[in-house]
Amino acid sequence: MEVLGIIPARYASTRFPGKPLTDINGKSMIQRVYEQAKSANLTAVLVATDDQRIFDHVQDFGGKAVMTAEHHQSGTDRCFEAYQQYNQPFDYIINIQGDEPFIKPEQINLVAGCFQSTHTQLATLIKEINTPEELFNVNSPKVVINKAGEALYFSRQPIPYCRNVPNDIWHKQHTYYKHIGIYGYRTDILEQITQLPPSGLELAESLEQLRWLEHGFKIATAITAFETIGIDTPEDLEKVKELGL
Repeated sequence: MEVLGIIPARYASTRFPGKPLTDINGKSMIQRVYEQAKSANLTAVLVATDDQRIFDHVQDFGGKAVMTAEHHQSGTDRCFEAYQQYNQPFDYIINIQGDEPFIKPEQINLVAGCFQSTHTQLATLIKEINTPEELFNVNSPKVVINKAGEALYFSRQPIPYCRNVPNDIWHKQHTYYKHIGIYGYRTDILEQITQLPPSGLELAESLEQLRWLEHGFKIATAITAFETIGIDTPEDLEKVKELGL
């Protein structure tokens, strides 16, 4: 099973310009993500960027990178262009978030492991929610799964609604999962989903994976016990440094 890990990395982030190059205790964010990905069971790892500074930096620390177009609306689209440019055969591609410098190789392996089943088209990670604050945080998408572990729906709101139960104990009445934003794609499926137009559910929730579900694709999930630490703003970075990470 040939698996390519791709790390999309844009320079022009609205909330944190230059984020991939920011220093975290002596190493850039993108280098930390790259090194974590290299420790996973992947055939190869590649950074997909639209900025020459990021491209040069990755090469300087010994990594592999390709330049992609600036116009991509999602990491999924950027991954597909990077895969085309790399021009080597792979069975599967793992899209690894470039702003999660402490992602564990075991989490990447969990996503890749979903493809041990030949029926898997797409895969992602989920984690059990244990607090009402997390459950009702609209910036933390939730996912509902079926008995086979496939995603039924993603939402910024808690689903299902626990009728006649106080909000602060919903998480004790039902097992809720939050979505961890790492994706796996069978390469032929990746090509297909990049051709899809935006869907109504996607536009309503601002979650691109709903486009895939609405068009009939299936997303397998794997459960992780590890928390991820995404860095979206300079304030997030300061919190990470304060924790000594």
